[in-house]
Amino acid sequence: MTTIAPEKPSFLQSKIGGLPRPFWALWSGTLVNRLGTMVMPFTGVYLTQARGLPVAAAGLVMAVFGAGSLFSQLLAGVLADRVGRRATLTGGMLATAAAMVALGYSTSLPAITAVMFVLGLVIDAYRPASNALVADLVSPAERPKAYGLLFWAVNLGYAVGMTGGGWLAQLGFGWLFWIDAISSVAFGVLVWRAVPETRPVARESTGGFGVVLRDRLMIGFTLVVLGNALMYLQTVTMLPVAMTKLVGLTTGQYGLAMALNGVLIVVVQPLVSNWLGRRDASRTFALGLAVMGAGFALTAFVTTTFWLAVTIVVWTAGEIVTAGIAGTVLASLAPAHLRGRYSGLFGFAWSLASMLAPLAGSALLEFGREALWFTIGGVGLVSAAGMLALGPAIRRRSADDL
Repeated sequence: MTTIAPEKPSFLQSKIGGLPRPFWALWSGTLVNRLGTMVMPFTGVYLTQARGLPVAAAGLVMAVFGAGSLFSQLLAGVLADRVGRRATLTGGMLATAAAMVALGYSTSLPAITAVMFVLGLVIDAYRPASNALVADLVSPAERPKAYGLLFWAVNLGYAVGMTGGGWLAQLGFGWLFWIDAISSVAFGVLVWRAVPETRPVARESTGGFGVVLRDRLMIGFTLVVLGNALMYLQTVTMLPVAMTKLVGLTTGQYGLAMALNGVLIVVVQPLVSNWLGRRDASRTFALGLAVMGAGFALTAFVTTTFWLAVTIVVWTAGEIVTAGIAGTVLASLAPAHLRGRYSGLFGFAWSLASMLAPLAGSALLEFGREALWFTIGGVGLVSAAGMLALGPAIRRRSADDL
């Protein structure tokens, strides 16, 4: 009797196959939302040019936004567990749209400050719910692929959104606010209509964040994530300052080199995500952190656009390795009925880093480029070592999740 060998899956099927339809609705909404993300990259320009605020006042407004984002992740994590993932994500997106429009029409400093605080509260409130939805919808084996695809969508959408935003800002900032608002509404409506509520019924009283804070493994992982965030956020805080002010590159040279980051992520990350997803998550994440740290440490020696591009390739390689892995680890650590809270603490680490990164980076830069970039490289190595130390406990928790 002749046996027919099973058909080998196509390249496209191997990269995107095996994921449920609701995940693709979440992915599509994320991409649409990121394509419409045009306001935040140009907020400083808008506040100082369109609204005529002094630089100090604009800085204060942005600090208020950062304070709102700190509370955002914790509050949204609780809501995702108590109210539901779908309701929290949709509500956050609708609130973001309203805040965007309000900010676009606010003219006084008190009004702008108040709206920016609200925007900080709601603009990323979708993240804990989104992370929890992926963990609820996707099997453990497919989670690295799913989180990696979301990472890819965010980067692709953000790159296009920034380009379009820069062009539209020349026609008037009002376009940016309305497009951002419309994309937020589209994300919320799509999830509400196409993604089922996945929040499991808690088997016990869950209260607030106490149960999460008592999980020492999660606290350790959060500290590792904080190190990761402190490294990466230098790319949008001190890296442009160091390259233009100290190295002497023009903004055009810097932008050309930084474009490599987006190109590499969009092209390379989908090609390697499946292979990386089959590796041990804790060791893979540690490797990515170490490579990122090495790339940032090498930045201390940059003197030309070419060598900046080389360092960008190195730390981008580390970023690609970590893509999707952090979410996978997080999903394995969190009990199903607490995934929103665990995701909220994860997001809080990034929000905290967004405030600490420019403060620490600017203080270190006062002592010279070497002080900044060797310290950031050291943060990467310490974070990688911490992840390796947590590895055995994470593997045991992950085995229980299967």
